Amino acid sequence: QVQLAESGGGVVQAGDSLTLSCTLSGIVFTSFAMGWFRRAPGKEREFVAAISYSGGRTEYASSVKGRFIISRDNPKNTARLRMNSLSPEDTAVYYCAASRRSTDTVPTAPAAYESWGQGTQVTVSS
Repeated sequence: QVQLAESGGGVVQAGDSLTLSCTLSGIVFTSFAMGWFRRAPGKEREFVAAISYSGGRTEYASSVKGRFIISRDNPKNTARLRMNSLSPEDTAVYYCAASRRSTDTVPTAPAAYESWGQGTQVTVSS
């Protein structure tokens, strides 16, 4: 059984940084691309960032490109999202997700991800 556990959310001020972590169990981590999505109050879930199973390829939403960095530590079965220069517009519940891949690609569509975490709240005050 695949389990994803996010951590690292919290309340920060605008301009601060925060790192989210997602630890997986129950799967061969290196066969899965990892993604981060978020859902802000009153809005649809949106793609934030994703990384291929090798870690060699990444994709970012335009709204976070240059501010957020996705990474993975395969020996530790962990994916991370480093968020810099946070603004109130980044306030949301952040979800990590896993997508089984046969090639080293980076899916951005939620439908490509089979397993999801419970989410962690990030609140950025102005």
